[in-house]
Amino acid sequence: MKIGCVKEIKNREYRVGLIPDNAKSYVNAGHEVWIEKGAGLGSGFTDAEYEKAGAKICDKAKEVWDGVDMMVKVKEPLPEEYGYFRKDLLLFTYLHLAADRALTDAMLTSGMKGFAYETLIERDGSIPLLAPMSQIAGRLSIQEGAKYLEKTFGGSGVLLSGVPGTPKANIVIIGGGSVGTNACKIAVGMGANVTILDISLPRLAYLDDIFGARIQTLVSTDTNIENAVKDADLVIGSVLIPGKAAPKLMKRAYLKEMRPGSVIVDVAVDQGGCCETTKVTYHDDPIYEVDGIVHYCVGNMPGAVPRTSTIALTNATLRYGLAIAKHGLEEACRKNPVLISGVNTYDGKLTCKNVAESFEMEYTDLAELL
Repeated sequence: MKIGCVKEIKNREYRVGLIPDNAKSYVNAGHEVWIEKGAGLGSGFTDAEYEKAGAKICDKAKEVWDGVDMMVKVKEPLPEEYGYFRKDLLLFTYLHLAADRALTDAMLTSGMKGFAYETLIERDGSIPLLAPMSQIAGRLSIQEGAKYLEKTFGGSGVLLSGVPGTPKANIVIIGGGSVGTNACKIAVGMGANVTILDISLPRLAYLDDIFGARIQTLVSTDTNIENAVKDADLVIGSVLIPGKAAPKLMKRAYLKEMRPGSVIVDVAVDQGGCCETTKVTYHDDPIYEVDGIVHYCVGNMPGAVPRTSTIALTNATLRYGLAIAKHGLEEACRKNPVLISGVNTYDGKLTCKNVAESFEMEYTDLAELL
């Protein structure tokens, strides 16, 4: 199989879908790897490193898109890339279709096969291709929130840890999954007062076991969220329903009850956000203010630390990509039915139930097609 990787064109996105080590693994398995010139530079990987690994360097993205069987990316394609879609192409990347009807329609019209990292669910219920970016986004959310609490950026001027004789910052984390847990680790480590909410009692019990008296756990209800954010200096939105648009748990009315200069970091923004006032921002202009509350809603947060993010992501994606390249998507899915959960579009049909429900579109079970 011919495996391709192009430079990401999303604003301030520096990650890359394949690193030289990955290219070598594909080449050693008998495949060809085509890399767009300069694709890895944002993450610190040179064309020479890819060439040494056995990859072919292409001058233009179009050459890669047109020549390969499977395109490995990081972020979802942008409208200027829709023209490269074709029926015999497999796209292997984060798609987040529930937040992007135009992309969904373009992929269905083309008939291409779309494999979304974020919807692949393993037998144990884990989401292995989303987990590394969730870990990074969770940890980064506290780092970014701390920065934008600074007065220079319109924040309230609160230091998360405080100092002796001053109050510590109050951090509220909505969602206790991978993002929320990793945000909690950093928040606790920085010495803040932390409240974390989740709908799952077993998950709250787990968080209570690992963090103990250093955090407050609450069941996620409208009342508990509203009461918790009133005193929050920093709110982290970390809600996830794989493949579905994020529920709007953080209502606009709550903002008026919060202290001016408090900060919301909505990590769920790539699935539409869990705050009613969320809109996508970018690393070069990451914040905006609504009702006196600073919002940080960057849609590709891990792109701020591309070296770490790229290595973490490709560590997770490689074995699945190699399996698909070896057998082809269809046979790979037959051999390992777990892969079916990652396929969002196939031959003009929507094969992810949660995406279909988000748009009230027809859903097709890929297992039946295979």
